Parts: sequence; C-alpha cells; structure tokens
Amino acid sequence: MYTCPANCRAMMSLLFFSNANGNTTVDVNWYRENGTKHVHIVGGKNMTSGEFVQFSDGIIVFEPGDYMTVTPSGNTTPHIDALGTVEEVFIPVG
Repeated sequence: MYTCPANCRAMMSLLFFSNANGNTTVDVNWYRENGTKHVHIVGGKNMTSGEFVQFSDGIIVFEPGDYMTVTPSGNTTPHIDALGTVEEVFIPVG
C-alpha cells in the first residue's frame, strides 16, 4: 500500500480500507525497512461486502524504507480498496 522513500520520514494520519466483494479476511502489517520486524495493525479482520475500517485518531511514523501492506484472503476474488493520508518530510543528506 505504501513505502516510505529514501531521505524522508513520513507520518500517516489516515488509514482507510473497504471490502468491495463478498466475505473477505484482511490483514494490515507495517514492516521495518529490512522486512524482518513488523507490527500487525489489523490481523484477520473478517469483512462483509461494503464494510470499511478507518483509523484516523493517531499517527504512524515511517522511517526510510518502512512499508505497509493490506492483504485480503479467504475469498476466491477478493477486492479490497485502501488509501492513506501521508505527509512526507525530506531529510537532507549532510
């Protein structure tokens, strides 16, 4: 869904995802740059068609190379739409 570019820090203030097709299970994970450490933001959320989830009462701070994934499963034709509001702050190389 999102990868923080090199030479930036990013602040995600909104995460929204919705299910557009059938019953689907959704996982949202935030990974550190190297992909070995991650945080489960949402794990195994069962969603019916038309259901949505919105997080907007906090901020996730990404370091360069950190990334977030939104992964649907449990449906033969899953369709999850996701969006986030992210402010990127350039880190000058000195």
